[in-house]
Amino acid sequence: MIARTTGAAIRGILVALMVLTPALYLPVSSTNGTEIVVFLAILAFILTFAEYNSAFPSFIEFRDAPPVNRLRFVGLMSMVTFLTLICKNAYAPTDLTTLFYSVGLAVANVVDFPYSPVRLIVLMLPGDASQPLVELVRMTASVAYVAALVTIASFAYAVKLRGWPTGNGAFNVWTNLPLFDPTKGGDVVTRLQRDGRLNICIGVLLPFLIPAVIKLLTNFAIPISLNNPQTLIWTMSAWAFLPASMIMRGMATLRIAGLIVEKRRAYATTEATQTA
Repeated sequence: MIARTTGAAIRGILVALMVLTPALYLPVSSTNGTEIVVFLAILAFILTFAEYNSAFPSFIEFRDAPPVNRLRFVGLMSMVTFLTLICKNAYAPTDLTTLFYSVGLAVANVVDFPYSPVRLIVLMLPGDASQPLVELVRMTASVAYVAALVTIASFAYAVKLRGWPTGNGAFNVWTNLPLFDPTKGGDVVTRLQRDGRLNICIGVLLPFLIPAVIKLLTNFAIPISLNNPQTLIWTMSAWAFLPASMIMRGMATLRIAGLIVEKRRAYATTEATQTA
């Protein structure tokens, strides 16, 4: 009980610090901005602590199947931290922020090519956007996208080479997939495979679709202003992290479906041997 509560508290504090990171280093755009950020950090702490301190799952998937959520957190925290330091270079440059700015520029020169998701993000900006803003959006989008790709590759390594989740003991579908109802109609394997493939397809397409949809919506609504550095950071992080999280979920559900198939095959072989 004490270990669970301590672990839940540490996770909640880390999530709250991630929410506070941009506000701690960058200027706040409004008078109520600080109060809003603090409220969101407290809310994130409460939700994370309540979920991991409870013996019964609610909405967070794979909470007992590391390193899925650990990789997600590290990936998102890396995006937020890198982007915060890049944006801070425009307000209070230091040797550290200059280094990250240079790395971001180098990454952008590699990732920003025709028809890439980063190029679509740049094209999403209004025609009257200033050149410094365009360059900043280009760099932050590139860094966030590369961080998302690294996160996906790390989980693929855990699945293919480390044999996730078999190294963590028996996989409990109820605690790790609380939103999945195995008693619902249809074969469990078929449903898991369908959900996994659908998540991967949507995750691959989202980085391309989101800029196009936002560009279309600018004709009917006021577009998101990326002039505020905190808005820019969270927008780019969400644009890169949500598709990566969906791809990781798809890979995980396909892996679980494969394990169920192997279990069924082994059980059928055992039954056939005992019958013979």
